[in-house]
Amino acid sequence: MRWTVYVDLDAYYVSCELRDRPELAGRPVIVGPPPRAGPNRGVVLSASYEARAFGVHSAQPAAQAARLCPTAEWIAPDFEKYGRIAEEVRAVLRRFSPEVLPLSIDEAALRVDLATPAEARALAVQIQAALRAELRLPSSFGIATTRTVAKIATDRAKPGGIVVVEPGQEAAFLAPLSVRAIPGVGPKTEALLNAAGIQTIGELAARKPSDLASTLGGLGRDLVALARGEGTDPVEESGGPRSRSTDRTFPADVARWEELEPAVREMAGGLAASVAEEGLRYAGVGVAFRWADFTRSQHGRALGAAHEGADALASAAVRLARELWDEEQAGRGRSVRTLSVRVDRLSERRQRQSSLASFEGDGTSPSAGRIQ
Repeated sequence: MRWTVYVDLDAYYVSCELRDRPELAGRPVIVGPPPRAGPNRGVVLSASYEARAFGVHSAQPAAQAARLCPTAEWIAPDFEKYGRIAEEVRAVLRRFSPEVLPLSIDEAALRVDLATPAEARALAVQIQAALRAELRLPSSFGIATTRTVAKIATDRAKPGGIVVVEPGQEAAFLAPLSVRAIPGVGPKTEALLNAAGIQTIGELAARKPSDLASTLGGLGRDLVALARGEGTDPVEESGGPRSRSTDRTFPADVARWEELEPAVREMAGGLAASVAEEGLRYAGVGVAFRWADFTRSQHGRALGAAHEGADALASAAVRLARELWDEEQAGRGRSVRTLSVRVDRLSERRQRQSSLASFEGDGTSPSAGRIQ
Protein backbone atom coordinates (compact mmCIF):
# COMPACT_ATOMS: atom_id res chain seq x y z
CA MET A 1 0.00 0.00 0.00
CA ARG A 2 1.19 3.49 -0.86
CA TRP A 3 1.63 5.72 2.21
CA THR A 4 2.64 9.32 2.81
CA VAL A 5 4.76 9.81 5.91
CA TYR A 6 4.63 13.53 6.70
CA VAL A 7 7.48 14.92 8.82
CA ASP A 8 7.30 18.22 10.71
CA LEU A 9 10.29 19.37 12.73
CA ASP A 10 8.95 20.83 15.98
CA ALA A 11 9.76 24.51 16.66
CA TYR A 12 12.49 24.14 14.07
CA TYR A 13 14.45 27.37 14.51
CA VAL A 14 14.37 27.01 18.29
CA SER A 15 15.40 23.35 18.04
CA CYS A 16 18.34 24.30 15.83
CA GLU A 17 19.50 26.83 18.41
CA LEU A 18 19.15 24.38 21.29
CA ARG A 19 21.68 22.11 19.59
CA ASP A 20 24.26 24.80 20.32
CA ARG A 21 22.81 25.88 23.66
CA PRO A 22 21.42 22.77 25.39
CA GLU A 23 21.39 24.61 28.72
CA LEU A 24 18.27 26.44 27.46
CA ALA A 25 16.25 23.23 27.10
CA GLY A 26 13.01 23.44 29.06
CA ARG A 27 13.07 27.23 29.18
CA PRO A 28 11.01 29.74 27.19
CA VAL A 29 13.05 30.54 24.07
CA ILE A 30 12.11 32.85 21.21
CA VAL A 31 13.91 33.13 17.89
CA GLY A 32 13.50 36.63 16.52
CA PRO A 33 15.00 40.12 16.70
CA PRO A 34 15.79 40.64 20.41
CA PRO A 35 13.73 43.54 21.84
CA ARG A 36 16.75 44.87 23.73
CA ALA A 37 18.48 45.68 20.43
CA GLY A 38 16.84 49.12 20.22
CA PRO A 39 13.64 50.00 18.34
CA ASN A 40 12.20 46.68 17.27
CA ARG A 41 9.83 46.12 14.37
CA GLY A 42 10.41 42.43 13.90
CA VAL A 43 8.21 39.45 14.64
CA VAL A 44 8.59 36.11 16.37
CA LEU A 45 9.92 33.51 13.95
CA SER A 46 9.70 30.54 16.29
CA ALA A 47 8.94 29.96 19.95
CA SER A 48 9.60 27.01 22.21
CA TYR A 49 6.57 25.29 23.65
CA GLU A 50 7.49 26.74 27.04
CA ALA A 51 7.20 30.23 25.53
CA ARG A 52 3.96 29.34 23.77
CA ALA A 53 2.43 28.58 27.16
CA PHE A 54 2.65 32.35 27.82
CA GLY A 55 0.70 33.15 24.65
CA VAL A 56 3.71 33.71 22.39
CA HIS A 57 3.24 32.57 18.80
CA SER A 58 4.88 32.92 15.41
CA ALA A 59 4.36 36.14 13.45
CA GLN A 60 3.59 37.98 16.70
CA PRO A 61 5.20 41.43 17.08
CA ALA A 62 8.39 41.03 19.11
CA ALA A 63 7.42 43.79 21.53
CA GLN A 64 4.16 42.02 22.37
CA ALA A 65 5.93 38.69 22.85
CA ALA A 66 8.42 40.33 25.21
CA ARG A 67 5.55 41.67 27.32
CA LEU A 68 3.81 38.30 27.45
CA CYS A 69 6.95 36.38 28.35
CA PRO A 70 9.50 38.72 29.98
CA THR A 71 11.68 35.80 31.11
CA ALA A 72 12.17 34.41 27.60
CA GLU A 73 15.64 33.95 26.16
CA TRP A 74 15.79 35.71 22.80
CA ILE A 75 18.07 34.44 20.04
CA ALA A 76 18.68 36.31 16.79
CA PRO A 77 17.90 34.13 13.76
CA ASP A 78 20.71 32.44 11.84
CA PHE A 79 19.22 31.40 8.51
CA GLU A 80 22.50 30.06 7.18
CA LYS A 81 22.56 27.61 10.08
CA TYR A 82 18.94 26.58 9.54
CA GLY A 83 19.59 25.92 5.86
CA ARG A 84 22.67 23.84 6.65
CA ILE A 85 20.78 21.73 9.19
CA ALA A 86 17.94 21.27 6.69
CA GLU A 87 20.47 19.61 4.37
CA GLU A 88 21.39 17.25 7.21
CA VAL A 89 17.71 16.43 7.65
CA ARG A 90 17.36 15.66 3.95
CA ALA A 91 20.27 13.25 4.10
CA VAL A 92 18.58 11.33 6.91
CA LEU A 93 15.21 11.22 5.18
CA ARG A 94 16.65 9.88 1.95
CA ARG A 95 17.95 6.85 3.81
CA PHE A 96 14.36 5.81 4.42
CA SER A 97 12.80 6.64 1.05
CA PRO A 98 14.06 7.74 -2.38
CA GLU A 99 10.90 9.84 -2.73
CA VAL A 100 11.13 12.99 -0.62
CA LEU A 101 8.44 15.43 -1.74
CA PRO A 102 8.98 19.21 -1.84
CA LEU A 103 7.89 20.96 1.35
CA SER A 104 9.18 23.78 3.57
CA ILE A 105 12.48 24.05 5.41
CA ASP A 106 10.98 22.20 8.39
CA GLU A 107 8.52 19.85 6.67
CA ALA A 108 8.82 16.96 4.25
CA ALA A 109 6.71 14.08 2.97
CA LEU A 110 8.06 10.65 2.17
CA ARG A 111 6.30 8.20 -0.14
CA VAL A 112 6.69 4.57 0.93
CA ASP A 113 5.15 1.21 0.00
CA LEU A 114 4.27 -0.80 3.11
CA ALA A 115 1.72 -3.51 3.78
CA THR A 116 0.04 -2.35 6.99
CA PRO A 117 -0.55 0.75 9.16
CA ALA A 118 1.63 -0.87 11.83
CA GLU A 119 4.57 -1.01 9.42
CA ALA A 120 4.03 2.63 8.48
CA ARG A 121 4.03 3.64 12.15
CA ALA A 122 7.17 1.60 12.78
CA LEU A 123 8.94 3.42 9.97
CA ALA A 124 7.95 6.79 11.44
CA VAL A 125 9.31 5.68 14.82
CA GLN A 126 12.63 4.82 13.17
CA ILE A 127 12.88 8.17 11.36
CA GLN A 128 11.88 10.10 14.47
CA ALA A 129 14.52 8.29 16.52
CA ALA A 130 17.20 8.93 13.86
CA LEU A 131 16.43 12.66 13.74
CA ARG A 132 16.62 12.86 17.52
CA ALA A 133 19.77 10.74 17.94
CA GLU A 134 21.78 12.04 14.99
CA LEU A 135 20.65 15.64 14.66
CA ARG A 136 19.09 16.34 18.09
CA LEU A 137 15.89 17.51 16.42
CA PRO A 138 12.39 16.70 17.74
CA SER A 139 9.74 15.90 15.15
CA SER A 140 6.09 14.99 14.66
CA PHE A 141 4.61 12.60 12.11
CA GLY A 142 1.32 12.16 10.31
CA ILE A 143 0.71 9.06 8.20
CA ALA A 144 -2.07 8.50 5.67
CA THR A 145 -2.60 7.39 2.11
CA THR A 146 -2.81 11.01 0.90
CA ARG A 147 -0.49 13.92 1.65
CA THR A 148 -3.22 16.34 2.69
CA VAL A 149 -4.65 13.99 5.32
CA ALA A 150 -1.12 13.14 6.47
CA LYS A 151 -0.41 16.86 6.90
CA ILE A 152 -3.54 17.31 8.99
CA ALA A 153 -2.58 14.27 11.06
CA THR A 154 0.85 15.78 11.70
CA ASP A 155 -0.74 18.93 13.10
CA ARG A 156 -2.69 16.73 15.51
CA ALA A 157 0.50 14.88 16.49
CA LYS A 158 2.48 17.96 17.56
CA PRO A 159 4.63 18.11 19.53
CA GLY A 160 6.61 14.91 19.22
CA GLY A 161 3.82 12.46 18.41
CA ILE A 162 2.81 10.11 15.61
CA VAL A 163 -0.75 9.90 14.25
CA VAL A 164 -1.74 7.22 11.72
CA VAL A 165 -4.97 7.52 9.74
CA GLU A 166 -5.87 4.08 8.44
CA PRO A 167 -7.38 3.61 4.98
CA GLY A 168 -11.15 4.04 5.11
CA GLN A 169 -10.98 6.06 8.34
CA GLU A 170 -10.17 9.42 6.77
CA ALA A 171 -13.69 10.86 7.03
CA ALA A 172 -14.09 9.76 10.65
CA PHE A 173 -10.71 11.25 11.57
CA LEU A 174 -11.47 14.56 9.89
CA ALA A 175 -15.12 14.97 10.93
CA PRO A 176 -14.69 16.69 14.34
CA LEU A 177 -11.96 19.06 13.16
CA SER A 178 -12.51 22.70 12.24
CA VAL A 179 -12.51 23.45 8.51
CA ARG A 180 -9.50 25.67 9.25
CA ALA A 181 -7.49 22.47 9.80
CA ILE A 182 -7.52 21.88 6.02
CA PRO A 183 -4.31 23.15 4.37
CA GLY A 184 -5.27 25.96 2.04
CA VAL A 185 -8.31 27.04 4.07
CA GLY A 186 -7.38 30.42 5.50
CA PRO A 187 -9.45 33.14 7.16
CA LYS A 188 -11.32 34.17 4.00
CA THR A 189 -12.33 30.66 2.98
CA GLU A 190 -13.19 29.80 6.57
CA ALA A 191 -15.47 32.84 6.76
CA LEU A 192 -17.27 31.78 3.57
CA LEU A 193 -17.78 28.26 4.91
CA ASN A 194 -18.94 29.58 8.29
CA ALA A 195 -21.42 31.85 6.54
CA ALA A 196 -22.81 28.75 4.86
CA GLY A 197 -23.29 27.11 8.26
CA ILE A 198 -20.21 24.91 8.01
CA GLN A 199 -17.90 24.89 11.03
CA THR A 200 -16.42 21.40 10.99
CA ILE A 201 -15.08 19.09 8.31
CA GLY A 202 -17.89 16.67 9.14
CA GLU A 203 -20.45 19.35 8.34
CA LEU A 204 -18.58 20.03 5.11
CA ALA A 205 -18.77 16.33 4.18
CA ALA A 206 -22.56 16.40 4.55
CA ARG A 207 -22.96 19.11 1.90
CA LYS A 208 -23.33 18.75 -1.83
CA PRO A 209 -20.57 20.33 -3.89
CA SER A 210 -23.26 22.26 -5.76
CA ASP A 211 -24.20 23.99 -2.48
CA LEU A 212 -20.80 25.69 -2.47
CA ALA A 213 -20.36 26.28 -6.19
CA SER A 214 -21.60 29.86 -6.15
CA THR A 215 -19.09 30.98 -3.49
CA LEU A 216 -16.14 28.60 -3.85
CA GLY A 217 -16.41 27.25 -7.39
CA GLY A 218 -14.28 24.18 -8.04
CA LEU A 219 -12.60 24.53 -4.65
CA GLY A 220 -15.90 23.59 -3.00
CA ARG A 221 -15.95 20.29 -4.88
CA ASP A 222 -12.39 19.50 -3.82
CA LEU A 223 -13.07 20.38 -0.18
CA VAL A 224 -16.15 18.18 -0.02
CA ALA A 225 -14.22 15.28 -1.56
CA LEU A 226 -11.47 15.70 1.01
CA ALA A 227 -13.96 15.89 3.87
CA ARG A 228 -15.52 12.61 2.74
CA GLY A 229 -12.15 10.90 2.58
CA GLU A 230 -12.28 10.77 -1.21
CA GLY A 231 -9.64 13.38 -1.95
CA THR A 232 -6.43 12.67 -3.80
CA ASP A 233 -3.02 14.28 -3.71
CA PRO A 234 -2.44 17.17 -6.11
CA VAL A 235 -0.27 16.39 -9.10
CA GLU A 236 3.27 17.51 -8.33
CA GLU A 237 4.49 20.13 -10.75
CA SER A 238 8.06 18.87 -10.54
CA GLY A 239 10.49 17.05 -8.32
CA GLY A 240 11.77 20.35 -6.96
CA PRO A 241 10.46 23.27 -4.94
CA ARG A 242 7.58 25.40 -6.20
CA SER A 243 8.89 28.74 -5.01
CA ARG A 244 11.40 30.60 -2.89
CA SER A 245 11.05 33.98 -1.22
CA THR A 246 12.83 36.34 1.12
CA ASP A 247 11.47 39.06 3.41
CA ARG A 248 12.83 42.16 5.12
CA THR A 249 11.14 44.21 7.82
CA PHE A 250 12.65 47.70 7.86
CA PRO A 251 13.79 49.41 11.10
CA ALA A 252 11.47 52.29 10.19
CA ASP A 253 8.65 52.48 7.65
CA VAL A 254 10.04 53.35 4.21
CA ALA A 255 8.30 56.34 2.65
CA ARG A 256 10.63 57.05 -0.29
CA TRP A 257 11.13 55.01 -3.47
CA GLU A 258 14.82 55.97 -3.43
CA GLU A 259 15.20 53.95 -0.22
CA LEU A 260 13.06 51.06 -1.38
CA GLU A 261 14.63 50.36 -4.78
CA PRO A 262 18.12 49.47 -3.44
CA ALA A 263 16.54 47.03 -1.00
CA VAL A 264 14.61 45.35 -3.83
CA ARG A 265 17.79 44.95 -5.88
CA GLU A 266 19.81 43.65 -2.94
CA MET A 267 17.17 41.10 -1.96
CA ALA A 268 16.72 39.99 -5.57
CA GLY A 269 20.46 39.42 -5.85
CA GLY A 270 20.57 37.34 -2.69
CA LEU A 271 17.56 35.31 -3.72
CA ALA A 272 19.01 34.68 -7.18
CA ALA A 273 22.24 33.43 -5.62
CA SER A 274 20.34 31.11 -3.27
CA VAL A 275 18.30 29.64 -6.11
CA ALA A 276 21.44 29.19 -8.23
CA GLU A 277 23.13 27.28 -5.42
CA GLU A 278 20.25 24.80 -5.56
CA GLY A 279 20.73 24.33 -9.28
CA LEU A 280 17.37 25.94 -10.09
CA ARG A 281 16.03 28.36 -12.67
CA TYR A 282 13.00 30.62 -12.27
CA ALA A 283 10.26 31.65 -14.68
CA GLY A 284 8.12 33.78 -12.36
CA VAL A 285 8.81 36.72 -10.05
CA GLY A 286 6.67 38.33 -7.36
CA VAL A 287 6.95 41.30 -5.01
CA ALA A 288 4.84 42.06 -1.95
CA PHE A 289 4.62 45.02 0.43
CA ARG A 290 3.26 44.92 3.96
CA TRP A 291 2.19 48.47 4.62
CA ALA A 292 2.45 50.45 7.83
CA ASP A 293 -1.14 49.46 8.71
CA PHE A 294 -0.18 45.75 8.31
CA THR A 295 -2.28 45.19 5.17
CA ARG A 296 -0.52 43.50 2.25
CA SER A 297 -0.34 44.09 -1.50
CA GLN A 298 1.46 41.99 -4.09
CA HIS A 299 2.22 41.75 -7.79
CA GLY A 300 3.57 38.78 -9.73
CA ARG A 301 4.53 38.09 -13.32
CA ALA A 302 5.49 35.11 -15.46
CA LEU A 303 8.68 35.75 -17.41
CA GLY A 304 7.81 33.50 -20.34
CA ALA A 305 11.03 31.48 -20.10
CA ALA A 306 13.28 30.10 -17.38
CA HIS A 307 16.09 32.41 -16.25
CA GLU A 308 19.23 32.16 -14.17
CA GLY A 309 21.19 34.83 -12.35
CA ALA A 310 20.29 38.13 -10.73
CA ASP A 311 19.77 40.41 -13.72
CA ALA A 312 16.36 39.20 -14.90
CA LEU A 313 15.15 38.76 -11.33
CA ALA A 314 16.25 42.22 -10.20
CA SER A 315 14.82 43.88 -13.31
CA ALA A 316 11.42 42.20 -12.93
CA ALA A 317 11.31 42.73 -9.16
CA VAL A 318 12.08 46.43 -9.44
CA ARG A 319 9.44 46.86 -12.14
CA LEU A 320 6.79 45.08 -10.05
CA ALA A 321 7.76 46.99 -6.92
CA ARG A 322 7.52 50.28 -8.79
CA GLU A 323 4.05 49.38 -10.03
CA LEU A 324 2.92 48.63 -6.48
CA TRP A 325 4.54 51.82 -5.22
CA ASP A 326 3.01 54.05 -7.89
CA GLU A 327 -0.45 52.57 -7.36
CA GLU A 328 -0.19 53.28 -3.64
CA GLN A 329 1.10 56.82 -4.06
CA ALA A 330 -1.85 57.58 -6.31
CA GLY A 331 -4.13 56.53 -3.46
CA ARG A 332 -3.48 56.48 0.27
CA GLY A 333 0.30 56.87 0.01
CA ARG A 334 1.18 54.49 2.84
CA SER A 335 4.78 53.66 3.68
CA VAL A 336 6.26 50.15 3.54
CA ARG A 337 6.89 48.10 6.65
CA THR A 338 8.01 44.80 5.10
CA LEU A 339 9.28 43.96 1.63
CA SER A 340 9.09 40.47 0.10
CA VAL A 341 10.62 39.19 -3.13
CA ARG A 342 9.64 35.80 -4.57
CA VAL A 343 10.60 33.52 -7.44
CA ASP A 344 8.37 30.69 -8.65
CA ARG A 345 7.83 28.38 -11.63
CA LEU A 346 11.12 26.82 -10.64
CA SER A 347 12.84 24.15 -12.70
CA GLU A 348 16.05 22.23 -12.29
CA ARG A 349 19.16 22.96 -14.32
CA ARG A 350 20.19 19.34 -13.92
CA GLN A 351 18.86 16.13 -12.41
CA ARG A 352 18.64 16.60 -8.68
CA GLN A 353 17.25 14.76 -5.69
CA SER A 354 13.91 16.01 -4.35
CA SER A 355 14.37 18.13 -1.27
CA LEU A 356 12.64 20.11 1.43
CA ALA A 357 10.88 23.03 -0.19
CA SER A 358 7.37 24.49 0.00
CA PHE A 359 3.93 23.36 0.97
CA GLU A 360 1.78 26.14 -0.41
CA GLY A 361 -1.19 27.07 1.70
CA ASP A 362 -3.81 29.78 1.75
CA GLY A 363 -2.16 32.43 -0.38
CA THR A 364 1.20 32.23 1.37
CA SER A 365 4.68 31.71 -0.01
CA PRO A 366 7.54 29.93 1.73
CA SER A 367 10.54 32.01 2.64
CA ALA A 368 14.22 31.58 3.25
CA GLY A 369 13.32 32.93 6.68
CA ARG A 370 9.91 31.37 6.95
CA ILE A 371 7.96 32.18 10.11
CA GLN A 372 7.08 28.91 11.81
